[in-house]
Amino acid sequence: MKRKTIKGIAVTAVLAVFLMMAAGSGSSDSGSQKTIAEDSDSKAVEAASEENKEETAEKSGLPTIEEQVLIDQDGVKITAMGLEEDTIFGTGLKLLIENSTDKDLGIGCDALIVNNYMISDLFSAQVAAGKSSNETMNLSASALKAAGIDNIGQIEIYFKSYDSSSYETITKFDKVVIQTSDFPNMDTSPADEGKELVNQDGLRIVGKYVDEDSFWGAGILLYLENNTGKTISVTCSDVSINGFMINPIFASTLYDGKMAVDELTIFSSDLEENNITSVDEVELKFSVMDNDTYQSLFKTDSISFTTK
Repeated sequence: MKRKTIKGIAVTAVLAVFLMMAAGSGSSDSGSQKTIAEDSDSKAVEAASEENKEETAEKSGLPTIEEQVLIDQDGVKITAMGLEEDTIFGTGLKLLIENSTDKDLGIGCDALIVNNYMISDLFSAQVAAGKSSNETMNLSASALKAAGIDNIGQIEIYFKSYDSSSYETITKFDKVVIQTSDFPNMDTSPADEGKELVNQDGLRIVGKYVDEDSFWGAGILLYLENNTGKTISVTCSDVSINGFMINPIFASTLYDGKMAVDELTIFSSDLEENNITSVDEVELKFSVMDNDTYQSLFKTDSISFTTK
């Protein structure tokens, strides 16, 4: 398929699989992607940025970290042992988890942030009472690629423990920060190449491209940047493709000062039912909520864009 440009204006296992697949959709064949139109100045900046990233990637291999205790609280001790590379899952953070309580515990995380980008946080480990477990927290290769992360300089994790039987949260631990050997050269430039759709009250949303061959059907990849001073959740509503109403999936949680690259997923069943063979016209609204108070912050007017 030729490239087109856009212009103008507890979690269940099934859900976990969906989130993982959605996160990976940004790595599909570029031949199915419709990139977003930019002016010539933006394209020049993007070209320079990509050249710098390629040079950085060529120079750096897998970074290293010092062995360090991340958590030692309420009978839970978590030690970062190092980084490893997996041919399937990409970079992994090796963890030693020790449970000195008299309860079987689950260890998960509320947020995983790499180089200031929110990354899929599907990590979960089960550790029996009085036992230890070697675990690996995988940093999704496709998610890192979508965010333009070539060198991992900093990893932030919000760990939590929960009862293995009831899944009730026991402790939410303070944020831990791991700096790698690549931290001094960490690339913090935003992956915001594309068409700006929203710039309101500290939130930016940029449409990057439409992927017509994503895992679930089609997807619109979005760059989000949160400078609202709050942890927010962003969703969408009143979505139409080529004039037909559809029910896509999109929900993105961003901590303050952080970025994300997330996909608005369009199911193949919606496309087939409406005889949509190409995503040419899109219209939608975004809603923004305070993730802590659940208070609505704002809802955008209708946003439209077309493809060609």
